[in-house]
Amino acid sequence: MPNSPLSQAPKISLPLVVTLAATMMLGPFSLDTYLPAFPAIADDLGVSSQAVAVSVSVYVFALAVGQLIGGPLSDKWGRKQVLMAGLVIFALASALLATLHTLPHFLIGRALQAVGAGWVLVSVPALVRDRISGQEAAKLFSFLGLILVVAPGIAPSIGSLLLKVGHWSGIFVFMAIYAVLMIPLLIKIVFSEPRLPRSTEKSQSSFIRRYIAVFNNRTALAYIAWQVGAFSVMMVFITHGSFIYQDHFDQSADAFALMFAANIVAMFCCNLINRALLARCFSSLRILQLATMLQGIGLVALTLAAVLQWPVWLFLPAMMVTIGAHGALSPNIQACYMEHFGQNSGTAAALLGACQFGGAGVLSALSGLLPHTLLAVVLAMVACGLLAQGFMWHSVWRGKHIEYQ
Repeated sequence: MPNSPLSQAPKISLPLVVTLAATMMLGPFSLDTYLPAFPAIADDLGVSSQAVAVSVSVYVFALAVGQLIGGPLSDKWGRKQVLMAGLVIFALASALLATLHTLPHFLIGRALQAVGAGWVLVSVPALVRDRISGQEAAKLFSFLGLILVVAPGIAPSIGSLLLKVGHWSGIFVFMAIYAVLMIPLLIKIVFSEPRLPRSTEKSQSSFIRRYIAVFNNRTALAYIAWQVGAFSVMMVFITHGSFIYQDHFDQSADAFALMFAANIVAMFCCNLINRALLARCFSSLRILQLATMLQGIGLVALTLAAVLQWPVWLFLPAMMVTIGAHGALSPNIQACYMEHFGQNSGTAAALLGACQFGGAGVLSALSGLLPHTLLAVVLAMVACGLLAQGFMWHSVWRGKHIEYQ
């Protein structure tokens, strides 16, 4: 896109990158920070920990809905208005959650919190697309992807620390304070910079027409299905990870935590490799194809491990390859997908995010209906991975990919 105003944009500044990354961390923090508090929350609400765990599903579903609503609104009203409104909703819901004492009210609070988070998270890819495109956008999406790998690893530790010094409600107070502090930071750093003419234009199209415009781009829609398949592989593992390591392989809780963390390390490494390849002018789609192949290799190894009953020390590397590949998959899918939307980028980002979380959530939930065996779990991961593999080979054979300038 050599003649596009976006391609002539200056490189994005370091303070802007850090601020956008801090904004993206709101998602993992709100999803993972309160996990260690499940027993304490359950005691106060008078329910079981399993009942409290329902709040995770409620959050993921409401996050998808929030993105579907927030994306078109950001195209119509502007990124700043929707992002700030999302932070306010999130902060108020978080403060409210710290005061609730019944499970139904707690679930409603989590749903409201997720809607605010959805408005925030959907605004970030649109803000990136408003400012830069091509190789620079791919590098920034890779950095944001790195944050989304690291944040879930540290969020439970923050929750545990807050539990040691106070009540579980302090976790939600922390979330509220975090959201409030982001408001002046975003105003000063993100929205004080000169914006491109395209990013200041507010679409007058209706809510439905914006989604129709996105759906009409069939080439871009392929990346949504690609993302759903690849992300679902990881979601199925997260759903059944405890069963795999603690029940099937008879590992302790501490060993399970280390083995789970090994996947985060693998994702971190793949993300760093991705950034290095982008710096050497590899196209995002080419890296995406390689990362999808790597995930496929990992799935083949996992299938062999399940069928041949490999010991855990051979199974673990296969899982690390499979899950680690996502460190390069997600940012490049996002970069390739968003490249198609100079207009309606907020709506486009909303559709990708909602399908990613909604589709993967449904597929992982359905995997719970399978027989409780290692082979059944692995085959469910393989089935999800085949969707990503199909679109990867389609892109190779047809040669329809974006070459960044």
